[in-house]
Amino acid sequence: MSRVNKYLLYNFLGTFASLFSTLFLIMSIVFFIQIARVTSYIEITFGELLKLYAFMLPRVLLFVVPIAFFVALAMTLFRLSKENESIVIFTLGSSPNLIARFFLIFSIVLSSLLFIVAIVMIPTAAQLNVNFIDYKKTVAKLNLKPTQFGQKFSDWMVYIGSESRDENGTVYNDVVMFNPFVKESQRLIVAQNAKIINIKSTIELSLNNGKIYDINDKTYHQSNFKSMSIRTQQNESISNVDNIKDYWLEAKTNAKRKKDLSTYILVSLFPFATTLFAISLGIVTYRYEKGAVYLGTFGILFGYFTLIMLLGSRPSIAIPSIFTVFFISGIWFYRLKIMRRY
Repeated sequence: MSRVNKYLLYNFLGTFASLFSTLFLIMSIVFFIQIARVTSYIEITFGELLKLYAFMLPRVLLFVVPIAFFVALAMTLFRLSKENESIVIFTLGSSPNLIARFFLIFSIVLSSLLFIVAIVMIPTAAQLNVNFIDYKKTVAKLNLKPTQFGQKFSDWMVYIGSESRDENGTVYNDVVMFNPFVKESQRLIVAQNAKIINIKSTIELSLNNGKIYDINDKTYHQSNFKSMSIRTQQNESISNVDNIKDYWLEAKTNAKRKKDLSTYILVSLFPFATTLFAISLGIVTYRYEKGAVYLGTFGILFGYFTLIMLLGSRPSIAIPSIFTVFFISGIWFYRLKIMRRY
């Protein structure tokens, strides 16, 4: 590696690290908000929250790294042009073609690593995430809270008046349950207290001293009980985290999997597809092109990801067409803007 390339790489990595940390923080907050939804129906500890975040981490990296690479490369070269260091680099015998060749090789390596993350790590992490949540549904208590509406146990809507504890665990007091799925009638259960019992893979709600009301247009039926159990069978199936091929073969019939396949592959190819755009936008005559880099980087990002959203449902068309259009356009733009001047 030449001294010029080392100098460029040093400056690029500094800018990349700054952008990466900012984008990583923003994306992490977004994914933490998504993870927080899980706590509406199961209880998890802080350590388990971090485990769920670790399952999301490959997706965070897949989106943050390509964007940070593209913007950092353009801004690094723009800063060097602004400070007239690019002129010194070219005077010392380097050329835009040597810079382009160096960063194209760098982007190929980066895109290859991101491709592995997209095709192997993300499906594995996604299945581990599903398995973990299913496991928590089976072994953990349902997260029922007093005086809160909208809570569910199986098909029942549940309202808890208060809770207390005894030697066997949590006791829910003044329980009201409504089943909206009973046809042609309304079913309501009122109980003095209840407990949630975990029996192997079955969660059981044990109700004491209560009444059952069945109400329709013509009749009103009331039953009293001393004890009653309502059980819900949790999902015991554990998906195979090793068979990546079968995971992606679902893209033939599953619309979401098709869009994921297009999105993940195209995002992983983004550094390689747009390297020449970044170099062309970064190397400028600062006196005349002060704002071009900002408008240009935003335009490339907006165009690339907009096309992914529009064509993502058809991977066979989206992947080759979007990548080819941006890569060839990058070559044309590089020749028009850089090779004609330097």
